[in-house]
Amino acid sequence: MSNFVSVAELNELRTSGAPVRVIDVRWRLDRPDGRADYLTGHIPDAVYVPLDTELSSHGEPADGRHPLPTTAQLQDAARRWGVRDGDVVVAYDDAKGVAAARAWWLLRQAGVDVRVLEGGIRGWREAGHDVATDDVTPEAGDVTLAEIGADAITIDEAAALPASGVLLDVRAGERYRGEVEPLDPQAGHIPGAINLPTVLHFDSAGRILDHDTVRATFAAVGVTQGTAVAAYCGSGITAAHTALVLDEVGIQGKVFPGSWSQWSNTPGRPVAVGEQPG
Repeated sequence: MSNFVSVAELNELRTSGAPVRVIDVRWRLDRPDGRADYLTGHIPDAVYVPLDTELSSHGEPADGRHPLPTTAQLQDAARRWGVRDGDVVVAYDDAKGVAAARAWWLLRQAGVDVRVLEGGIRGWREAGHDVATDDVTPEAGDVTLAEIGADAITIDEAAALPASGVLLDVRAGERYRGEVEPLDPQAGHIPGAINLPTVLHFDSAGRILDHDTVRATFAAVGVTQGTAVAAYCGSGITAAHTALVLDEVGIQGKVFPGSWSQWSNTPGRPVAVGEQPG
């Protein structure tokens, strides 16, 4: 079963009366609070999910910018969204699924049947479907979540992985090379990590490329079925998008949720720069 759902498939789910809960996870690095965008037009009955507070927790700089929520925190949030046991959850955003993938990654670990909407809100609008402008507050759900965290790796595991598998840095090339660093105290990448920006796997409309093309892109950096692989990014959001793509093409991968924001804020961690893993 695909991790993605098309606009037509979502519309059919909604009109059929199937138990589906749609969540709007609009978040971008330059505009982390997406509520204003949500209120200008969202899929009818979709609940706005603030990524920074409900799909993340907060800690010290050495924890990274988006530490994982606890299972209890995520369960409380999911119940606020109206999720009930047995529901299908469909997450979307306006950033090619990058933010929605964070919800997918967490909820999938928790045992929820969750998908990402291909094309996001843009695809919904382009298909001619109506949008709503209300702030949806559903009746509280009763979902019970399984423990999360099994698909995450620690900072020490990230440091060790290049010796036995593949650690993917899925940020833009200029950040990987250390040419720019807009947010964190050091520029560069984790020694041994290979750069593979997650944007390579999608077309301009935010739809995943054909699976053979995606598998070939991963194979070119040594990632095939059975490879020990994990992804990191700036703060653990975009890395979940790569985990989503890996799973879609039959490759199991993990995420280093602390990512570069944790690594670069931890004294004594080495830093590599340039094109090579280092």
